[in-house]
Amino acid sequence: MSDALNKAEAAVREATANTDQVAQIVAAVLATQQATQQQSAVVSQTVTTPFDAKKWLTIGGLGIAGGLVASLFAVAVAIGAVSVAILALVLRSIWQDMQAGRRR
Repeated sequence: MSDALNKAEAAVREATANTDQVAQIVAAVLATQQATQQQSAVVSQTVTTPFDAKKWLTIGGLGIAGGLVASLFAVAVAIGAVSVAILALVLRSIWQDMQAGRRR
């Protein structure tokens, strides 16, 4: 019986060693899977978005429209400034004529 007992004990030791090896292999596989998932998560975060032509056409169109509005406003201000200058000259001329009429 002792021979059978020795064989059983040897089998238990071998099974225990195999269990430890299997546990280490499982831990290594799980660690590898987690590292791969983390790397793929990092890669998926750094992926650039595709070029969106509609967005840039909209931005360009709004920029052009804003530029046109600004230029029309600048023209209106320039016309107003010229009008004020002409008005000042006319009023100055009228004032001078009135002053000259009083002197006579």
